[in-house]
Amino acid sequence: MKYFSNLLSLTAAAMVSTTVAYAADLPAPVFVEEPELPQVEIGGGWYLRGDIGYKVYQDPKAKFSHIKFKDEELEPTGVVGVGVGYRVNDYLRTDVTLDYEWDADFTAKADCIGTCGSVSDSDEFATLDVWTVLWNVYADLGYYNGFTPYVGAGIGASYVNAKNVRAINADGTRVKYPKGHWWNFSWALMAGTSYEIDENWKIDAGYRYLNIGAVKTKSFSSNGKTSGIKYDNLAAHEVRVGLRYEFGGGSEGGYDEPIVTKF
Repeated sequence: MKYFSNLLSLTAAAMVSTTVAYAADLPAPVFVEEPELPQVEIGGGWYLRGDIGYKVYQDPKAKFSHIKFKDEELEPTGVVGVGVGYRVNDYLRTDVTLDYEWDADFTAKADCIGTCGSVSDSDEFATLDVWTVLWNVYADLGYYNGFTPYVGAGIGASYVNAKNVRAINADGTRVKYPKGHWWNFSWALMAGTSYEIDENWKIDAGYRYLNIGAVKTKSFSSNGKTSGIKYDNLAAHEVRVGLRYEFGGGSEGGYDEPIVTKF
C-alpha cells in the first residue's frame, strides 16, 4: 500500500510540474479595452414654440401703371406660428419660425380714367394672405422672479398672395382682375418677456414689427395701359402670445445639464 501511495504522490507532482511549465510557455494575456459607445444628447438647449397674435397693418401703397391709389388700408387680421430653437446660454438663444396670417382685406380708391360723370373715383378691393419664415436671434436680459425680458431681430422671407382683386368703377360696373403672388425678403424686430411656469414650460408675450415687402398681380390691360396692381410698403405691428417648451429645463435662470444616453 505504501508503494502505491508513493507512486501516486510522484505522479501528482509530475503533473503539477508539467502544467506549470506549460503555462509558463503560454503568451501573456491581452486585455482589450471596451470600445466607447456613441453618446447622444437629449434635450440640452433645444426648445419648441407656438404663438398666436393680432396683426395691425400700417397703410400700404398701391398703384396700377402710373395710376396711384389713395386712401389705402389693410384691415387687421390674426397670425399663428410655430418654431424650433436652441438656447446657447442664459442670455442668448435663436430659433427658426414659420407664421401664417389669415386673410386681410385691402380697400382703396383710384382716380377714374375716361368719362366718369359726377363720380371721379373707383373703389378697389383685394385680399392678402402671407406665409413668413424667419431666422431669429434673441438677447435675454436677465431673470427676475420668473420673468425674463428680451429683445430680438430676425431675417427671412415672406410669400405674399393677392387674391379676390376687383373694383367697382365710377359708373357702377364691377371688374375682376387677375391675382398674383411674390416672395420677398422680410425682417423683424421684437421685444417682450417670458414667464417661467415650471422648469420646462415658458409663456411668452411680446411685440413684433414685421416688414413683409410687396406683391403684384399678373399683368392685364385697362384703358390702354398694361400692368399689374402692385401693393407695396407692406408692414405690420403684431401683439403675440405663445408657449415655449424647453427640453433641458432649468430654474432661476440656470439650466440643467443635458440628459446623455448610450446605445
